[in-house]
Amino acid sequence: MPRAKKTMKTMYYGTGRRKCAVAKVRLVEGQGNIIVNKKPIDEYFGRKVLELIVKQPLVITETGAKFDILVSVHGGGVSGQAGAVRHGISRALLKFDEALRLSLKKEGFLTRDPRMKERRKYGLKKARKAPQFSKR
Repeated sequence: MPRAKKTMKTMYYGTGRRKCAVAKVRLVEGQGNIIVNKKPIDEYFGRKVLELIVKQPLVITETGAKFDILVSVHGGGVSGQAGAVRHGISRALLKFDEALRLSLKKEGFLTRDPRMKERRKYGLKKARKAPQFSKR
């Protein structure tokens, strides 16, 4: 009995990072669904602001309805993860069409945000917070 052949859809990959969060993004031809860690985007992030951050590259490049986006993200908090997903989507869109570089670069979505949590120093309670000073 002959097997039915699976048609391979074209995938575009991108890795995004922000703070301690790392997002692996796959763009697949589809209707515009965004799945983050096997959950719909609204269920995973919960806040509309974070959803808007994730969708920014798609809105600017007007490719929102062309792709289904599958994301695997870990590390950091929800805000850092949303930034990492945005970075990953932007990089994957470049693989799809290099002509989008100008609009994505102008908005700053291709630049990895270098801001990280500062390390704690000895003698202090946090990175810069010193214990309360008392003269006596």
